[in-house]
Amino acid sequence: MTALPRIALFTDRRDGHARALLAAFARAGAPAAAVALRDCGFAPDGTLAIPGFAQAPPAAALVRVIEAGSFEEVTLRLGVLHALRACGCLVINDAGAIERAVDKAMTSFLLARAGLPTPETWVTPSASRARAILTAEAAPGRPLVLKPLFGSQGRGQALLDSPAALPAAETLGGVFYLQRYVAPGAEGFRDWRVFVIGGRAVAAMLRRHSDWRTNAAQGARCEAAVAAGPLAELAVAAAAAVGADFAGVDLIRDGQGRLAVLEVNSNPAWSALRRATGIAIAPLLVRHLLDRLGRPLAQAG
Repeated sequence: MTALPRIALFTDRRDGHARALLAAFARAGAPAAAVALRDCGFAPDGTLAIPGFAQAPPAAALVRVIEAGSFEEVTLRLGVLHALRACGCLVINDAGAIERAVDKAMTSFLLARAGLPTPETWVTPSASRARAILTAEAAPGRPLVLKPLFGSQGRGQALLDSPAALPAAETLGGVFYLQRYVAPGAEGFRDWRVFVIGGRAVAAMLRRHSDWRTNAAQGARCEAAVAAGPLAELAVAAAAAVGADFAGVDLIRDGQGRLAVLEVNSNPAWSALRRATGIAIAPLLVRHLLDRLGRPLAQAG
């Protein structure tokens, strides 16, 4: 039997997620190599310099993590992903989807353009404009959520109910991202994380917390939810809006029971989801990538 093409797994470390993916690739008979994007670059002959792929570029790549770095470093890492796709390599998620999802302003724009329910959002580089927005839209008991444009796991978020609470622009990278706060209903602070792969919701969990930030990293209690119905449909549509092959989509229900999309994560972790649901995400991602390659699959899970 002809061996499947080699796969590049882009990750900055061999954590549990990377080990699970490598094991799933191995079970599928698809040789995979873990590579850090920080070690990749371009050669003078118009080829890519990717450790472990000196003879030929990978046939496919799964992007688990893009490491943080300077603007120049991140630009280079995304450039490598763009170049791989230009060379005919299947990349999931590709650079375009990652760029759209990691930028909360672009995500909000695309969700609204697609007609999907999402909290009202204002984005501006102007501190005076941000203060004017807070003056018009926020008040005690009716705050706006301030989020870093780039960020995850609830870090750096704050509730602002007046212009006086606005932090200095330099603490936010010079951009103010303000979003309508979704007040909790009678059941308290809760939201959902839905994992979407290839246009299908494969797992979901409900997150509850005593704090308004319901991320698992912030200590939320996670329990299995049914990945079906309106919850799944909205998550799938949100992933499609940013062009993501796979995504962790955060959804919330307001006091009137209406669902809305909070965020779309194109490099989602899934350890909390696995613990809550028992669903192994790594084999599902491997199956999807190999199916897209159009090659027979031995046993991915």
